[in-house]
Amino acid sequence: MSKTTNKFSAEVRERAVRLVLDNEGQHGSRWQSVMSISAKIGCAPQTLNEWVKKAEVDSGKRAGIPADMAEKMKALERENRELRQANEILRKASAYFAMAELDRRSK
Repeated sequence: MSKTTNKFSAEVRERAVRLVLDNEGQHGSRWQSVMSISAKIGCAPQTLNEWVKKAEVDSGKRAGIPADMAEKMKALERENRELRQANEILRKASAYFAMAELDRRSK
């Protein structure tokens, strides 16, 4: 998720995106539709345009990585990073105990 708090609920976002897509033909361009709807719901046009793009990616109408897949990838990357750190700790601990065993035997 983004670092800022979300001012708009998921329902408001979905409805705004649906309004843009449904009313796109009534306006000269998608941007005009975005400008009109964003003014009505009180968000920045760029924000609404990003919501529309994400909705299109998620529905397969636009190329890109869907939100659920991106979330899974992020979780797997985090798990991979944690496992690498654990392996490094175990590697260092193993080396430490091996050296301690060698020191004990040499005395």
